[in-house]
Amino acid sequence: MGHSIFSKISIKSSTSTVGFSATTSSAGRSQFSEVASGSIDDTTDGSLPFPSPNGQILERPNLKVFSFIELKAATKSFKSDTLLGEGGFGKVYKGWLDEKTLSPTKAGSGMVVAIKKLNSESTQGFQEWQSEVNFLGRLSHPNLVKLLGYCWDDDELLLVYEFMPKGSLENHLFRRNPNIEPLSWNTRIKIAIGAARGLAFLHDSADQVIYRDFKASNILLDGSYIAKISDFGLAKLGPSGGQSHVTTRVMGTYGYAAPEYIATGHLYVKSDVYGFGVVLLEILTAMRALDTKRPTGQQNLVEWVKPFLSNKKKLKGIMDGRIEGQYSPKAAVQAAALSLKCLENDPKQRPSMKEVLESLEVIEAIQVKTKRSNNNSHQPPVLQAARHQRVVKV
Repeated sequence: MGHSIFSKISIKSSTSTVGFSATTSSAGRSQFSEVASGSIDDTTDGSLPFPSPNGQILERPNLKVFSFIELKAATKSFKSDTLLGEGGFGKVYKGWLDEKTLSPTKAGSGMVVAIKKLNSESTQGFQEWQSEVNFLGRLSHPNLVKLLGYCWDDDELLLVYEFMPKGSLENHLFRRNPNIEPLSWNTRIKIAIGAARGLAFLHDSADQVIYRDFKASNILLDGSYIAKISDFGLAKLGPSGGQSHVTTRVMGTYGYAAPEYIATGHLYVKSDVYGFGVVLLEILTAMRALDTKRPTGQQNLVEWVKPFLSNKKKLKGIMDGRIEGQYSPKAAVQAAALSLKCLENDPKQRPSMKEVLESLEVIEAIQVKTKRSNNNSHQPPVLQAARHQRVVKV
């Protein structure tokens, strides 16, 4: 099987496979569209297929090719009130499409979608756009965000995704909003399990995929807080031919990237496991992987709290005070131990994502023995900060 499934999307010249560029000819775009788009209408009723519970790699992608005019209509001409967010790739807008035909509809009717529009000044934009279509066009799993289609219209490059109403895990963990309840322990573990399932699917598939940019901002949540991994712009095919790693230019996000990758450019499947360990640590502590506002020596979360993870007493001090009383101490100890395993410096010593998933399911099953009121769950931020500050002096 090899990596042939993903290589089909390349445009071939008479002599070699060539990379895409935003100035590729209309003939090239036409070839790309033929390969990258399956017919949405091939399904009996025109509706989108549901992903298999265990995930699948589609033999052919099932993406709709949108015109720029259609997406302009779907977003009210990209008006500022439809803007959902902005990243390195460009801006993301809310749009509305007919649920069956995926044609643009009036705002407030039909299906809500997220439309990512490439910033023309983005240096990596085109390669990342291509990677998204390559991978998400064929990967189908309940814990991966669904890519519905794309637009390649002259210099305009856009991607259309299912809309995730609860936003990112990052927003829920770090952007304190008094009007929004903090994520409960049970919801946090549920999110971790969903994200682990998504990564395990990528790693265990016949065409092994290394995600390479696992972080809280790339974990999106649907209306039921089911986690879905998004943004495959940096994804790479895993090693082949008996190799243990692939060598590539170092990209990703500092604080989440594995040490061996930063040091050598060697990317292992278990480099993703390190990133998962960082995110699990963020879930437990509600502290960012990197925060320059913290005192010197505490700005890198992993370096700061790693010594605390195997100490039950010190662990309690770094746990998010807002969820105190919601979890069994045994569950917290096991979650911290799992994070520590994922953060091993030697990638060979890290567990596989399948093993991580199994451990999380065991942790999820550990119930709080006594149902008691939690007087500290709604501490004012100042008291919570003071509580964390005491840990610093341990």
